[in-house]
Amino acid sequence: MNLPFFIARKYFFSGKKRNFINVISIISMAIVAICTAALIVVLSVFNGLEGLLRSMYNSFDPELKIEATRGKTFEVTEDFLNEIKAIEGIEVVTEVIEDYAYVRYREANMVVTIKGVSDNFIDQHRIDNSIIAGDLKLKDGLINYAIIGQGVQYTLSIVPGNDLYPLQVHYTKDVKPGQLDISKLYSKKNILVGSVFAIEKNYDENYIFVPLSFAQELLDYQNKRTSLEIKVANDANISQIQQQLKETLGAEFKVLNNDEQHADLFKLLNLEKLFVFIAFSFILLVGSINIFFSLSMLAIDKKKDISILYSMGATNTLVRKIFLYEGAIISLGGAFIGLILGGFICWLQQNFGLVSMGMETSLLENYPVQLQPLDFVYTFVSLVLITLLISYRPAIIATRYGAVNQL
Repeated sequence: MNLPFFIARKYFFSGKKRNFINVISIISMAIVAICTAALIVVLSVFNGLEGLLRSMYNSFDPELKIEATRGKTFEVTEDFLNEIKAIEGIEVVTEVIEDYAYVRYREANMVVTIKGVSDNFIDQHRIDNSIIAGDLKLKDGLINYAIIGQGVQYTLSIVPGNDLYPLQVHYTKDVKPGQLDISKLYSKKNILVGSVFAIEKNYDENYIFVPLSFAQELLDYQNKRTSLEIKVANDANISQIQQQLKETLGAEFKVLNNDEQHADLFKLLNLEKLFVFIAFSFILLVGSINIFFSLSMLAIDKKKDISILYSMGATNTLVRKIFLYEGAIISLGGAFIGLILGGFICWLQQNFGLVSMGMETSLLENYPVQLQPLDFVYTFVSLVLITLLISYRPAIIATRYGAVNQL
């Protein structure tokens, strides 16, 4: 049997008497457990919010997106598209023209982001489940239809499917100074509203999808495109296809996956999560100060026992180990309870929704949480380091008491 651990366990679980030191030790364990559980819950909420954002953006953004490294647009030819389609695993390549435009519906108006997409955009099935009104379509014979965000619908008071009032789309041209002909300052086209989508507030309030040919004529982009959006086969490896596209297209183009399309947002979210982890680690450190005091008082209380151990041949290393184990029992015992408690609270939130978002317009009724094993690992490792930091000084003090009593 490990003698230092056996003695440390006896000190903590002594059933003969419960003195002030034992009470402080139990309180210290409870504080560590509460702080640990709180840290797991907060980190899991961040994970849930990150997962929620990914699911929302995946509904709007493509699996892979090709953009020009320099400039806003690039030339797209049939040979260029065939070169991309030739890569195994690529299922759909959608041409995109995206720019700002001014829209007007009856007496209401606003500035939106108009996104012209080729007909195969529907085949990507990204917004199928997000349509809340009308029929998902861009064309019906020779008639063009727009797919608008719910926020745009509210602002302009649009009734989808009403063919009496078309949506007027205006685009300001890049004209030379001194141009006096007002008709040449902007282009204008009308389009009917076919359906309304609801994904996320930023998208809902700003975006309108239109057929690519409509955007080409309105914006005069001809064979220029702002991006290409790619859907891969279900069994394909996105990372491998992304790498193949980078090698095929060269340095003139960027090939972005879902996360890279919102790299700044996810970096900010992970940075916030890191600072929360650091802040709670300091709270854990402060909460563990009680362990330092309980071990220090234990060292004073057990001076006689320490002297007996030294007289029986105990070394400084053995005595230090006793108090390090005592600190580990308190801290890691509290950590173990806290990890279980935090995981259980998150499980309850996932299955029963203990805490709601408190907003009628929120995408989810309850706060999203997602447990990740690495959060448990990092929390446990930080507690091990805190335990060593807190317990080492009282362990050194205990060896000094033994040396003094020997003299």
